[in-house]
Amino acid sequence: MMLFRYLLLLLLSFSALAADQETEIERFLGETLGKPPAAEMLWIVGDLQPAARAILEHDYPAARVRYWRAGTRTVWVLDEIGKEMPITVGIAIDKGAVERVKVLVYRESRGWEVKSPSFVAQYFGAKLDNAKKLDKQIDGISGATLSVRALSRLTRLALLFDQHINKGGKL
Repeated sequence: MMLFRYLLLLLLSFSALAADQETEIERFLGETLGKPPAAEMLWIVGDLQPAARAILEHDYPAARVRYWRAGTRTVWVLDEIGKEMPITVGIAIDKGAVERVKVLVYRESRGWEVKSPSFVAQYFGAKLDNAKKLDKQIDGISGATLSVRALSRLTRLALLFDQHINKGGKL
């Protein structure tokens, strides 16, 4: 009986986390796009798959990624493991440059400083260089190195995906 209660509590906790994540995604989309258009899907196949792997240093855990497009702006909601848990990040790209980065859900026990507006503001205006690296230096945070790296990888990935869809599927 005690095990059943524990499992039920665990299930309800995961449901609440998923609802919180969807609420944060909707809020980010509203703040960034106003009334967001319907989501589109990008399949991570062909030349895009090894390019994404090179940025993340592992395969992206999904075969496709949901994104939103309005004019020249694209918005991506991506996940990456910090130290042990996934970090959900919203990234807006306009004309090939980062317009906004926001940590939507932070699940790690340490390194929460990456959520601060002053930290994520460093990404504003960043683009990908020819080596698929950010063309701006991002200052780290002591004690949050893995979370900083995760945000930087996701930002690079969003820029790569934006390039891919705006160049007709070419990298």
